[in-house]
Amino acid sequence: MNLKITLDNQVVSATLEDNPTSQDFIKKLPLEVELEDYVGKEKIFSVGKLSTKNAPSRYQGKKGDITYYAPWGNMALFYGTDNPNASGLIYLGKINGDISLLKKAKTIKIEKN
Repeated sequence: MNLKITLDNQVVSATLEDNPTSQDFIKKLPLEVELEDYVGKEKIFSVGKLSTKNAPSRYQGKKGDITYYAPWGNMALFYGTDNPNASGLIYLGKINGDISLLKKAKTIKIEKN
């Protein structure tokens, strides 16, 4: 699944994996929300409960990753490096574009492309 992501007024694309968590997330699109910076490495926003079926128990986020943090019901989009290997973090996909835009972004709009 290809996505169109607007970070403030800048557009990038993203590609999601075909897994139960991504499929649940797609059902919530389109969405437009404010982003919160977390630990100077990722932007987060709440999406509520998504499926964790067949998900690995841990994942280490990488720069550009789109992930779901199941314990908090948050999406986490990584722009930093040296990210933790976290229990409950599920990989959904990857941003295909200028990741540095994410660091400064205050809002995000995500649509199917």
